[in-house]
Amino acid sequence: MTVEERQRHTARELDPDNPLPVITGGNTFETVSEQISSIVLTRKVPLFWWCMFGIGVMLLGVFGIAVSYLLGKGVGIWGVNVPVAWGFAITNFVWWIGIGHAGTLISAILLLLNQAWRNSINRFAEAMTLFAVACAGMFPLFHLGRPWLFYWLLPYPNNMTVQPQFRSPLVWDVFAVSTYALVSLLFWYLGMIPDLATLRDRSTGLKYAVYGMLSLGWRGSSNHWKWHQTACLLLAGLATPLVLSVHTVVSFDFTIAILPGWHSTIFPPYFVAGAIYSGFAMVLVLCIPLRAVYGLKNLITERHLNNCAKLMLATGLMLAYTYCIEPMNAWYSGDQYEIALVRNRAFGPQSWSYWVVILCNVLIPQALWFYKVRVNPKRLFAVSIVILYGMWLERFMIIITSLDRDYVPSSWSNFIATFWDNATLYGSVGLFITLFMLFVRFLPMISMTEVRELLPYSKPGGGTEK
Repeated sequence: MTVEERQRHTARELDPDNPLPVITGGNTFETVSEQISSIVLTRKVPLFWWCMFGIGVMLLGVFGIAVSYLLGKGVGIWGVNVPVAWGFAITNFVWWIGIGHAGTLISAILLLLNQAWRNSINRFAEAMTLFAVACAGMFPLFHLGRPWLFYWLLPYPNNMTVQPQFRSPLVWDVFAVSTYALVSLLFWYLGMIPDLATLRDRSTGLKYAVYGMLSLGWRGSSNHWKWHQTACLLLAGLATPLVLSVHTVVSFDFTIAILPGWHSTIFPPYFVAGAIYSGFAMVLVLCIPLRAVYGLKNLITERHLNNCAKLMLATGLMLAYTYCIEPMNAWYSGDQYEIALVRNRAFGPQSWSYWVVILCNVLIPQALWFYKVRVNPKRLFAVSIVILYGMWLERFMIIITSLDRDYVPSSWSNFIATFWDNATLYGSVGLFITLFMLFVRFLPMISMTEVRELLPYSKPGGGTEK
């Protein structure tokens, strides 16, 4: 499909009377390019950026200290014990991987479905994916105990003739996450090439040289556009199954274990729905402040907030269904250990986590049924923060309450997080904030090219022409 055909299709899809337009009236090719490129090239860096970057660097310093101490002392500095061998490290891994899923969903699946409203938010959603995967990939390595031997997970010629156990999903994680990161990186960079050329043409000196090198000689010829669109569609086709497969493989880490609470066939769809749920929450947490600070309300409109909130509500209801079906499955199976686990989660020493998860992931998000909540930035931001915390706590609940009460009562032990557990968690958040703030400062956070595709069909007042 050519750019012109895609524009016509987009115009047919959009309702002229829709009060939530994709692009509000008054924009032109030049104003869109100037508005977005000036954030990188000419506009003064706002105080918000310096504050967030400072917080990120500070937390990143804490992360560096925590990791250095971990490498020197070992995983004993964490709260892990017997039988709770998995703690914050795997909880953080699953949480960060889940956050990265919304970026690929917005970039790939909505592109294939030709959903034009994705055009204003796909760029920083893709960046969010890359930075979340970077944060996630570190934790399994730290959890190994000897992270400098991580290459043992790879099939390589060695004198010991020891090869990875390919029947283990822990090995599958290595290939799933690395493939996901590579495809996401290619898709993000390929889509940004035309915008990098725009920055090149608007800059001078060192910036001109850097953006010129990154734009790979893009001239905007019809041949360039043809191959660019073909490559984007092919990568979108490759990335789409990754949205489902990567977190499914992560769920296999749990579901193949003969352990009450984990050994369940519902885990793959359960984890995928939860990943998209937390991913869209992070998209909203990022886009709402950026929308306000950089004056992007004409590009990231109420329609974008509304659609993201609707998708978040839908995946949240899927998650609520799994919360209901788990105790039902335990009761229907008649397995005394499964029933004991359900009771332990609801009334055991860590029962607070179960009820807070229900509150954060099921009850509070029901506010999204109301239109005034879905399009109100402050309310939507608050709900998204609650969901992010609830989704981290859900992973904590799944891991800890399934391990702390083993088959043998003599081995029961409560998990207590240490300072270093929290330091690695909040430090990884600092790494994410630092990377994202650098992205906002030096690269276009919104795709100028894709937003401009919609402009010939926007009317003053917010409608769209057919």
